[in-house]
Amino acid sequence: MIREIVEIDEAKCDGCGQCIPSCAEGALYLEGGKVRLKADALCDGLGACLGECPQGALRVIRRDATAFDEAAVEAELAASRPSRPPLALAPPAPADGCPGSRPRTLTPVPSPDAPRRPRLSVVADAAPPPVQARGGSKLGQWPVQLHLVSPDAPYLHGADLLLAADCVPFAYARFHDDFLAGRKVLVGCPKLDDLSAYASKLTELFRRAQPKSVTVVKMEVPCCNGIAVAARQALTLSGHTATFEIATVGIAGEVVERR
Repeated sequence: MIREIVEIDEAKCDGCGQCIPSCAEGALYLEGGKVRLKADALCDGLGACLGECPQGALRVIRRDATAFDEAAVEAELAASRPSRPPLALAPPAPADGCPGSRPRTLTPVPSPDAPRRPRLSVVADAAPPPVQARGGSKLGQWPVQLHLVSPDAPYLHGADLLLAADCVPFAYARFHDDFLAGRKVLVGCPKLDDLSAYASKLTELFRRAQPKSVTVVKMEVPCCNGIAVAARQALTLSGHTATFEIATVGIAGEVVERR
């Protein structure tokens, strides 16, 4: 049948993979440094992925193609889930496990002029080592890496969440005051990590934690867009409604956009 379907220009595609999380049907994948279409039946032709390609390698065309098949999409999505549960469903670290992964809630020191030991609430029987916060840190929990945070961590429930690309705190000097204060943070790298795994874990996390708001802060470089796409897709798939905002930081250290 003649219908609309996504076409990928391999000459323009640089393999950044930013388009992959934006395809809710799972029709795109990365192979040989290029994004490819798994099967015509998995593409609905709506082009949700087009705006995520910084190279303009995607477009919707009309051609002879197999009809879009929702059952095939469900089968494909179901088949892709088994490899991700360790990331999406990781439980809190046991008391005798890695102390660096043990969930903790921190009460940050308000200013460097009044240093004192913050009170720590640890989800484990063993007491945590003493922590002395200096420099006005606004960090309110541990761990922070998305790979290590459990969707069931108590500090996430009903929280204002901050999803930060890991380069942002180095580029933006006021990160603690302008973004981290009052929020629980999840940190990841959309360039080096698996965005599909991010979307899967965030979907489960949003579903369980029911956050009040989600703020994504990313860098202006194109490869950083994927973290915002994964978060938006995950929030939609979770069925949860929360305030959603994206802030973009320039490499010169200023906020260039908020939406």
